[in-house]
Amino acid sequence: MTSRRDFLTTASLAATGLALAPLAACSRETPPPAAPTATTPATPPTAPASLPAAGELMTRAIPATGEQVPVIGAGTSGSYEVPLDSEEFEALKETIRTFFEGGGSVFDTSPNYSNAEDVLGALLEDGGWRDQCFLATKLAADDRAAMEAQWSDSLRRLRTDRVELLQVHNLREWQTALPYARELKEQGLTKYVGLTHYVESSHDELERIMRAEKPDFIQINYSVSAPQAARSLLPAAQELGVAVLINRAFDDGKLFAQAGDKPLPDWAEEAGVTSWAQMFLKFAISHPAVTAVIPATGKAHRQADNLQAGTGALLDEDQQAELVRMFA
Repeated sequence: MTSRRDFLTTASLAATGLALAPLAACSRETPPPAAPTATTPATPPTAPASLPAAGELMTRAIPATGEQVPVIGAGTSGSYEVPLDSEEFEALKETIRTFFEGGGSVFDTSPNYSNAEDVLGALLEDGGWRDQCFLATKLAADDRAAMEAQWSDSLRRLRTDRVELLQVHNLREWQTALPYARELKEQGLTKYVGLTHYVESSHDELERIMRAEKPDFIQINYSVSAPQAARSLLPAAQELGVAVLINRAFDDGKLFAQAGDKPLPDWAEEAGVTSWAQMFLKFAISHPAVTAVIPATGKAHRQADNLQAGTGALLDEDQQAELVRMFA
């Protein structure tokens, strides 16, 4: 099985001072898009990305407020589920330093990810990163009393008195959880509320609830091998002014094995892409409805590589469609 380490040893990182090309999705005139299919992502003609200076991460605005966040975030599932006294935890100190010093901000976690909240809270406190962090966690319980206890525990574990985003995990008891999250928002304990899921079979339900409830955020899976969110869900989020976080952009790592020894497309250099990891992430952020993508990694060199996906030109519709044909 080909690992990301194999890819990174054969593809050099983009230079920090890379001169950015114009954003293809914003600058090229294209005909009206065809009806979306499973192999052709539906991409509206303009992407609300903020052009960075050379080497800096591009940002996108959260529709509810206009607040700008970097398009490359980080997740904690798996990679941050390590003992606090372990070598893996020590390695995460360098990983998280790389993330924040590289311009990152958005960090997503959950009380369902074993001890990931404890690990992230300790790293944020030890490194002094909390003020730079757009911190997102979730409610994942079955009744109001359990949600209240879970929320209190999350704040303790994250070593904070607030979060920027509180999400209902996989729509779990959302009729109770979303009103509770909104109460916490009114109290100033979270700035935004959201809904999440991670499988295509729940896209229709998530869209129905999103249209009825109009949360600040949704979080959903979207990748070159699973582009179904582009059919209706992502355009609906853009229409409603709902921010979008993307999970599973690497399809739980399966995309690296699928890529194997395939060379990057001929146009990769034009897009500032030097690894498959960057390509998969750039595909996700090239949809204009997407606010940020949140891949998890415990390795500093992989974190640096992920961040590079947030610089350079976005992918145009033809480039996105080519990737889908390669992997979907």
